[in-house]
Amino acid sequence: MRKILLAAALGLIATAAHAADGLYVGAGVGKSNLDNLFGSGFSLASNNASWKAIVGFRPIDWFAVEANYMDFGSDRRNFGLGTASANAKAFGAYGVAFLPIPFFDVFAKAGLTRWQLDGNMAGGGQIFAFNDHGTEFAYGGGSQVNFGAFAARFEYDAFGVRHTDGLSMYTVAAIWTFL
Repeated sequence: MRKILLAAALGLIATAAHAADGLYVGAGVGKSNLDNLFGSGFSLASNNASWKAIVGFRPIDWFAVEANYMDFGSDRRNFGLGTASANAKAFGAYGVAFLPIPFFDVFAKAGLTRWQLDGNMAGGGQIFAFNDHGTEFAYGGGSQVNFGAFAARFEYDAFGVRHTDGLSMYTVAAIWTFL
């Protein structure tokens, strides 16, 4: 009888510890940095929280495809004779490789991101406005703790943005998997 109870308990623990496969959605908040816009030294370091929305499909334990919408926030700064402002957002599609460990996953992701950067710099009677967009290789990684259909995730995303030193974002997210 003890062996049966032990086997049942271990089976339940393994099931609960395993990340659920299937369609998942999530949302996260974090911090992003977009450095040195147009070589001006102006960086978009979101003082307010950046955020992301996540949709994915994990057909097997070690692989998923995922789409992210990321809003990197906006910033406005005064520079002696003028002001500069900018905002950035992106949509990314990734392949995600997982290393499943009981109650825990480590993952790496790679794909493409379509980004948009808007802003202006005004001062001394002159205005410089920009609206730039592009598609770049994107990568990231992180870890998540699994609680059955729910997961708490910490991750890093990065990709290049023309006329800048690049963009990076750290987020903490909650994920829910439809079983």
